[in-house]
Amino acid sequence: MDLSIIIPIYNEEMNLPTLYARLSAMLDALPLQAEVILVNDGSADRSLTIIRELAARDPRVHFITFSRNFGHQIAITAGLDLSRGAAVVVMDGDLQDPPELIPSLYAKLHEGYEVVYAKRRSRQGESAIKKFTAKVFYRLLARITSVNIPLDTGDFRIVSRKVVEALKRMPEQNKFIRGQISWIGYRQTFLEFDRSERGGGTPGYTYGKLIRLALDGITSFSDLPLRVASVTGFVVSGIAFLVMMYAIYARFFLKNYGAGWPSTIVSVLFLGGVQLMCIGVIGEYIARLGANTRQRPLYIIDETDMPAPTPYTPHPSA
Repeated sequence: MDLSIIIPIYNEEMNLPTLYARLSAMLDALPLQAEVILVNDGSADRSLTIIRELAARDPRVHFITFSRNFGHQIAITAGLDLSRGAAVVVMDGDLQDPPELIPSLYAKLHEGYEVVYAKRRSRQGESAIKKFTAKVFYRLLARITSVNIPLDTGDFRIVSRKVVEALKRMPEQNKFIRGQISWIGYRQTFLEFDRSERGGGTPGYTYGKLIRLALDGITSFSDLPLRVASVTGFVVSGIAFLVMMYAIYARFFLKNYGAGWPSTIVSVLFLGGVQLMCIGVIGEYIARLGANTRQRPLYIIDETDMPAPTPYTPHPSA
């Protein structure tokens, strides 16, 4: 198998026919043995029915359906686990990632790279707030992590089998795949493209899910929040000590006998807020440690027509 294309699907019944038509036209023009893996992530619409019809019609199309919704990153992980291609493409199913770019990604990969990611030159059909928050998040993540995560990129990329096998050895529950690929290393480059607006339906990534993804990215690749909590504790303790010294000085030297209720209440609320914030930061990390310690499976497959994965044997020159 030369090429695997992994596409997470969540309520994409409006986009699946167009997506398949564009993928089929692209693959027909490529002299490659390819497979398309559609991962149904607990869709509530007719997505699964359409996927089954496509798989029955085209032997290149395969499907994985979960027992429930496990999330976008987990759906990608399942596709990677069962993929067989020497090169693997990850893309979304909402028509924002153009299938027509895949031949260029594939050609660039064979120039001596292990990862070629698609970098967004422009983002059509998205609100100014979403563009701004995405820009801030990617740049903040680049500043606080030691991993060089490319700016303005999503999960649309092509990777070699070597990278896929490395990803399969990273079993953490809170997946942030674009960060994991950057952490793995190897030679990586990019191709720029103009991202289209969504074809139809409603986005699967709500603002709540985007915030959780951002937390996963930050807590998986940076200890800075813990350091900030520690430094804040020292700073607040220092301020409290200075206030205490001033209170003693005012009592014995300035003869200030004021009740001081406002300052007391403000100090208590400020200290309590800082303590709760620090406990919350620590709790985020502990929750992720607990999730990994339980060692539950990342996903449960309800149905698939994919064969069981075979062990990877690297080429002697790899």
